[in-house]
Amino acid sequence: MKKISVLKWVPPFARGSVKEFRVRWALEEAGLPYEEEVLTPEDQNAASYRVRQPFGQVPAYEDGEISMFESGAIVLRIAEKSEALMPRDEQGRARTMQWAFAAVTSIQQAVDDVTALDFFYLQEEWAKQRRPGAEEFLTRRLGQLAGCLEGREWLEDRFTAGDLLMVTVLRDLRHRDFVSKVPVLDAYVKRAETRPAFGRALAAHMALYADAAKAEAAE
Repeated sequence: MKKISVLKWVPPFARGSVKEFRVRWALEEAGLPYEEEVLTPEDQNAASYRVRQPFGQVPAYEDGEISMFESGAIVLRIAEKSEALMPRDEQGRARTMQWAFAAVTSIQQAVDDVTALDFFYLQEEWAKQRRPGAEEFLTRRLGQLAGCLEGREWLEDRFTAGDLLMVTVLRDLRHRDFVSKVPVLDAYVKRAETRPAFGRALAAHMALYADAAKAEAAE
C-alpha cells in the first residue's frame, strides 16, 4: 500500500494547492490505492518525521520499496511504474521528464515569486517595488508555455506526468487572472480538471478540511 503524508489543517488559500495533492492525482491516474498519514504541526516537527522529510513539509511517500520526499520526484517515481503517466519508449520517457522539470523549475519559480507577494508580503514596501518585475516575468513565461500548447491538447501527444505537474503549478494562480486571460492555458487547465482522476484526488484532498471550512463559514 502506498502512503502519503498530508496536513490536518492549512489556511483556506492553500487548500487545493498543497503539494500532496499532485501525488494523490498521480496515484489516481495510475489506479494505485493509497492511505493518508495525517500530520499536525507537532508531527511535522518530530524528529521521526524529519528523518523522512528533513524540511518538515508534505508529502513524504512510502511504497513498500522506498521512502522519499519532494512531490515532483514522487510523481516521477509513480510515473515510472505506470504507463498512464509516462510512455514506455525512451523518447517518451525523456520528454515526460523534461516537462516535469519545466513545470517545477521554469514555471513554478515564476508562479511562486508572484504568489508569495500576494499572500505573504502584500503590504511590504519592497514587495510593492518587486511586483511589476515579477508579474512581467511570469506573464512572459506563461506566454512561452502557451506557445508550446498552441494547437495541442497536451504538452506531448498524450497526457503525461509532465501535464499533471504543469497543471498543478498553473492552478496556484487561480486567485488571479494570469491563466484565465490566456485562452490556450485556460482551456488546458480546465481540460485537465475534467479528468476523473483529478476529481477524485481533489475531493479526497478537500475532505481533510471539510470540518474546518464549515466552522469558518459559521463564524
